[in-house]
Amino acid sequence: MTWSEMRPLLEQACWDTLYMVGWSTLIAVVAGLPLGILLVLTDRDGLLQNTVVNKVIGQVVNVARSMPFIILMVALMSFTRLITGTTIGREAAIVPLAIGAIPFYARLVETSVREVDGGLVEAVQAMGGSTWKVVRSVLVPESLPSLISGATTTVVALIGYSAMAGTVGAGGLGDIAIRYGYQRFETGLMWITVGILAVVISVIQFAGDHAARRLHRRGGHSGPAPRLRLLRGPAPAKTPPAPTQGDAVAEPDPVKVP
Repeated sequence: MTWSEMRPLLEQACWDTLYMVGWSTLIAVVAGLPLGILLVLTDRDGLLQNTVVNKVIGQVVNVARSMPFIILMVALMSFTRLITGTTIGREAAIVPLAIGAIPFYARLVETSVREVDGGLVEAVQAMGGSTWKVVRSVLVPESLPSLISGATTTVVALIGYSAMAGTVGAGGLGDIAIRYGYQRFETGLMWITVGILAVVISVIQFAGDHAARRLHRRGGHSGPAPRLRLLRGPAPAKTPPAPTQGDAVAEPDPVKVP
């Protein structure tokens, strides 16, 4: 197969992969972020402590994470057909990709939020802040660099999942590698596909790490949240230190009596 024949196939496959991964990542972040925060809030000593809710959500997340993606994709075929009307194609692949990534990202969010300094949470509560205020002003801003890193890890995992989805007709680079590289013995095309996947993953990882470092330097995990800085009172006036025993004490001038 010549390059002129491979080029349109690779271009369409790259677009299909980015389309599937992009939408799946968006759904996973939107659904996984509140789910991970809820796991922290409902845990023991959490702001919304509820052992039953925490155990139920945690168990659901554990079961979903432990299921291999290829099995999850087959198990969700009926649900996928109900949502998209088909089980083949990139739109159909988004459903199992997103459902598989939501619990994955939720656990990363839970780990990130637990690292936030509890003193900041207590400070907002002492100033009368509600649970939503704590989440919005402390938990999310302070854990944002780690949340970005977790999202990057999720994107990289979804690229691997999308390659597996290509084996059952979802399209993308995985479909090209299997259909042409393996079944038609186009070894050159298969290695080009592997190289494209490696480059895409490297670029995404670099961008995610760069964004996380910039946010970290701007204040993530390095100090109180910006809103708390605005609530600080004026600095107390400095008082001169008390004289010690070894310091010379000036005596008052004697009063002259006429």
